Amino acid sequence: MTDMKRRRVLAGAAAGAAAIGATVVAKAAEFGNPDRPAQGAINSSAIANAEPGPQNPQLRDVLPSFNNPPPTDVGGMPIPWASFNLAHKRIQDGGWAREVTTKAFPISKDIAGVNMRLGPGGVRELHWHQQAEWAMMVSGEVRITTIDSKGRAEVADVQAGDLWYFPPGLPHSLQGLGANGGEFVLAFDNGAAGEFNTLMVSDWLAHTPPEILAQNFGVAADKFKNIPLDQLWIYQGANAGPLAAQQAYVASKDGRPDHPFIFRMGSMTPTLAQPGGEVRIVDSSNFPISKTVAAAMVTLRPGGLREMHWHPDADEWQYFIQGTGRMTVFNSGPAAQTVDFSPGDVGYVEKNLGHYVKNTGTTDLVFLELFKSDHFSEVTLSQWLANTPRQLVREHLRVDDATLDVIHKLKNRRDVIA
Repeated sequence: MTDMKRRRVLAGAAAGAAAIGATVVAKAAEFGNPDRPAQGAINSSAIANAEPGPQNPQLRDVLPSFNNPPPTDVGGMPIPWASFNLAHKRIQDGGWAREVTTKAFPISKDIAGVNMRLGPGGVRELHWHQQAEWAMMVSGEVRITTIDSKGRAEVADVQAGDLWYFPPGLPHSLQGLGANGGEFVLAFDNGAAGEFNTLMVSDWLAHTPPEILAQNFGVAADKFKNIPLDQLWIYQGANAGPLAAQQAYVASKDGRPDHPFIFRMGSMTPTLAQPGGEVRIVDSSNFPISKTVAAAMVTLRPGGLREMHWHPDADEWQYFIQGTGRMTVFNSGPAAQTVDFSPGDVGYVEKNLGHYVKNTGTTDLVFLELFKSDHFSEVTLSQWLANTPRQLVREHLRVDDATLDVIHKLKNRRDVIA
């Protein structure tokens, strides 16, 4: 591994186009069609590859690489694709949520995802989790409230591109702001965790004897005669008051928490910027409170490639925000599976499995990479080969000296192949 700024994380469109051209020329020599028996529609007659049976075109066309995989795909492996677009919504007066957990996405063992929207004044009620909650704003504006274990409060407003992180057990709430409210994606550091089974204050009070509530708060028991008997979950509240006033109301004599619960990822300087795209990395090194989730926001220009690599320390959970892309995951066996992504889709790559992501559209492809870890780490194929003795690379790849020269130059190269 090398420092992030030394990695060729993104590969440009021109290199990819050249490779595609080479594949077409070399097709007769089985380049790009390695398996016996040969794989892919390239080997099949039109009549043999026809699908005269019942069809659901809306579903079939969501994943064209499943219906017509490249001939390099081989074997079987857990499907690394799910989508919030196919997740059941829970809708209430103040907003909605939908989740992707191991119930519907068994491969995603380390991270569960939730997509939520709060309308103007909509409140996700006071609650807490047994897991850590990491989140990114997708659109609009939301106010977060929380306290740490020393009773020090935080009230802050977050906009598109901003993050928050609540360690396990810290209570919090969320409220939509402005004229449009806000939408965000949540990630829990346990694939089986969900948004529909959280620990909520309304549930707890409803299931506590009135005399205990009276003794706990120091008021008469009948003061709690109107508490809700059902959980509020998401409800329509009054519009939030001025931020400064709420911050003053909750201020502690002990000051503010040691570390902020929010991070402005959208406005940070890219960790790496290249012609093929850019990457913003946020982990405990620059967002200290985020101890169990590390993140990278990746933007790929049209034709750009998130180069061939793997992650040695954690599985990768992906959330696709904008554009269209294609990923191939490689495992032992050999096994290789290609899958397509659109906005709202979720991907998952198990630790140490090789993969790449290609922008297949005409606009930028933007997606999140999340890891159950306090740090971001990866190994790239190009850096590995560039730092391997020449003779070993020659024997493995059977390429000429000119190609070996190009590979070796990648050892210290920071910018993308154009």
